[in-house]
Amino acid sequence: MATQSGSNVNSQASRRDFLKLSTAAAGAAAMVGTLPLVRSVHAAGDDTLKIGLIGCGGRGSGAAANALNADKNAKLVAMADIFGDQLQKSREELQKIKEGQVAVADDHCFVGFDAYQKVIDSGVDVVLIACASRFHPRYLKAAIDAGKHVFVEKPHALDPAGIPIVTAACEDAKKKNLNVVSGLCWRYDAGMQETVKRVMDGAIGDIVAIQETYMRSPYRLIPRDPAWSEIEYQYRNWYHFNWLSGDDIAQSLIHSMDKGSWLMRDEPPVWAFGQGGRAASFDTVYGDVFDHHSIVYEYANGVRMYAVGRAQKSCYDEVSDIILGTKGRADLMNYKIDGVTKWRYEGPKESMYDLEHVALFNAIRSGKTINNGTYMVNSSMLAIIGQMVCYSGRKFTWEEALKSKYTVGPADCDFNTKPFVLPDDKGIYPVPMPGFTDIS
Repeated sequence: MATQSGSNVNSQASRRDFLKLSTAAAGAAAMVGTLPLVRSVHAAGDDTLKIGLIGCGGRGSGAAANALNADKNAKLVAMADIFGDQLQKSREELQKIKEGQVAVADDHCFVGFDAYQKVIDSGVDVVLIACASRFHPRYLKAAIDAGKHVFVEKPHALDPAGIPIVTAACEDAKKKNLNVVSGLCWRYDAGMQETVKRVMDGAIGDIVAIQETYMRSPYRLIPRDPAWSEIEYQYRNWYHFNWLSGDDIAQSLIHSMDKGSWLMRDEPPVWAFGQGGRAASFDTVYGDVFDHHSIVYEYANGVRMYAVGRAQKSCYDEVSDIILGTKGRADLMNYKIDGVTKWRYEGPKESMYDLEHVALFNAIRSGKTINNGTYMVNSSMLAIIGQMVCYSGRKFTWEEALKSKYTVGPADCDFNTKPFVLPDDKGIYPVPMPGFTDIS
């Protein structure tokens, strides 16, 4: 298990991210407090939901704060990370903003590559998984095997080999009446839900094309500390190493593609092609990931989804979802429909990050279940096939990609693992070359 953002060198940036989320906690909690939260005795026998956190970086700490915002009777009681400094920083910050709901004793602070299992075994009701993405399938499986409810960040797998693990875990969760909630957070945004519903109900006629963009500057760049080994540096700067993150498709563009997939009723595309590479980001801190991707997905009904991602400095930025139909168009991010039907969402705008956990806790307390497994698998596979076509320069059908032996890293990892990629004598990491990189 690896941290979501673990650097002393970059701690100010990470802390700003965390505190930005935390500053809004009081207001967000107040809004969430107006929502219905079912109260009943859950499996533990009282009204307290005990939460364990796996991954104590910016996203993990944020997820814990969101969970505590969502339910005043939720308590964080166990934490895990491979970096002790990151865990302690997270615990201190969470104690400041959620005093009374953070009860993590020293003997429930678990450090190391087996720390995730110690959290799962510590008597918690709910496990939050928000660590380096390559560990998500294994940790999800372990939590479900142990009978825990789970919130797990996206992406949910980084290569085709991870997809069956996630699928099986989610199926097991159904059999055990356990809840599985995904970090594909736009599915829980009220304005997005209403806009998508109207599009599905025909407000823009039949969908003919979908444009999804996630274009921004690089983020969470962790400079190297000379005291770190190569493998520690890669764990700390994991967003920028494909074997740990799945590249920026899986970290950012997946959110946009997930919305497009939602509108296609989570049916997989038939095939995809794309292009991508490294054009502007040349420095040791960028690891071995691409800084731009463009993928075209074609569905059985002929609709194409065009997905464009970019992570470069000093460029035009845009995050948008434009849906074109026979009778109009929808701008999902602005909750807006134009054409024969003109409409705009004017309802409440609660934090979707909190609402994920409100839904999870409501389900636990009511004895109902939420299982996001279908779109967890489908949208993660969209990111995987997108990476495969961009890295290789070739076309893949959905079935070819699912059957591919392509993997992004070693099966088991710790501080003794040989790095999956190494820098040259100038500290620059090699990146895949479309047309030359063999993916089959």
